[in-house]
Amino acid sequence: MIRHTESTMAGGITWFWNERFWLPSNVTWADLRSSDGAVYPQLEDFGVILPISLILLIIRLIFERLIASPIARFLGVPAVNGRPAEDNLILEKAFQSVSRFPDDKRLQGLAKQLDWSVRRVERWFRRRRNAERPSRLKKFSECCWRFVFYMAAWSYGMYTVPYESWFWDTNSYWYNFPFHSLTTPIYNYYVIEASFYLSLMLSIFTDVRRKDFIANLVHHISTLSLLGFSWVCNFTRIGCLVLIIHDASDIFLETAKMANYAKVHILAHINFSIFALTFFVSRVVIFPVWVIHSSAVISLKVIGPFPSYYLFNGLLIVLYSLHLYWFYTIAYMVFIIVTQGMVEKDARSDVEETTDSSDETESLNGSSKTGNSTNHINTRSRAAANHH
Repeated sequence: MIRHTESTMAGGITWFWNERFWLPSNVTWADLRSSDGAVYPQLEDFGVILPISLILLIIRLIFERLIASPIARFLGVPAVNGRPAEDNLILEKAFQSVSRFPDDKRLQGLAKQLDWSVRRVERWFRRRRNAERPSRLKKFSECCWRFVFYMAAWSYGMYTVPYESWFWDTNSYWYNFPFHSLTTPIYNYYVIEASFYLSLMLSIFTDVRRKDFIANLVHHISTLSLLGFSWVCNFTRIGCLVLIIHDASDIFLETAKMANYAKVHILAHINFSIFALTFFVSRVVIFPVWVIHSSAVISLKVIGPFPSYYLFNGLLIVLYSLHLYWFYTIAYMVFIIVTQGMVEKDARSDVEETTDSSDETESLNGSSKTGNSTNHINTRSRAAANHH
């Protein structure tokens, strides 16, 4: 029985990594084994990704606690959401065991039981819900970590990748494919980026919950799949270009969000404007013109089609569809800001979380009444941080 199971698993692995699917005709996995003369990507190289991603998670926890949080406190970012709810055993029991969002009938019953006004009971529940939401300090710390990584990764990529002999000629991405020897900078770049995106996917279930949770999850899965497939099949040249394009705009988004949490709204607007422009140029224009055109059109002319060609380009199209979705939300925000000068209930605010808009207004002490135009940057416009 055990021997049969092992045989079945081995057969499944062999079927999945069938070289007729993943590689061009007349190329085998044996041809891509590294030698003294050339180093090619190997599947086992990705064995270091999970340990590094776990190390990144530990580094992130230390960074957020010892560096990002003190910076946030220095900038006046609050660690709590508005005023705390007053102690009340009856309301706490109703909150914990009955409903966090009681209906009118229950509100009236609780008000009568406590000899409170209905409005006071509503306020208590709102403040109690706010107490369980992630604070602006926590969100600032998350953004600070992503900003540091995106800045470091993008800087490293720009320092190394454009100096590769093939970078500026997209035809060179496919000449003599897949026999492209791997350099140490490209190896390091791929491994650290893949590890970071895996750490993001591992932490997405514990991070601040966003309205675009599903889109972000799809983005992380698509990105990791692209990184993995492009590594195994040695699409690393086009993969490096994808990574550089993605990291560029995220730097400005995370800066804008940190400025917003610190209520430095001018800086938030400036960085968000730069982010919107960078996102449009890099992900809406350059990505299809340079990346997809090279991968789908030029590669077809140079090496011809093979099965994984369709898979790889399909994933690129999924990624581009997410870019268009996010750019729509960005363009909508920019339109509202330009035409109205402020955002009612702020489309960028805690629409990014699974809470009602009245909680946000309460937690910010009625900021909409004071004409405060930016309470939070909406992570629906986040690109694949996100990428994420």
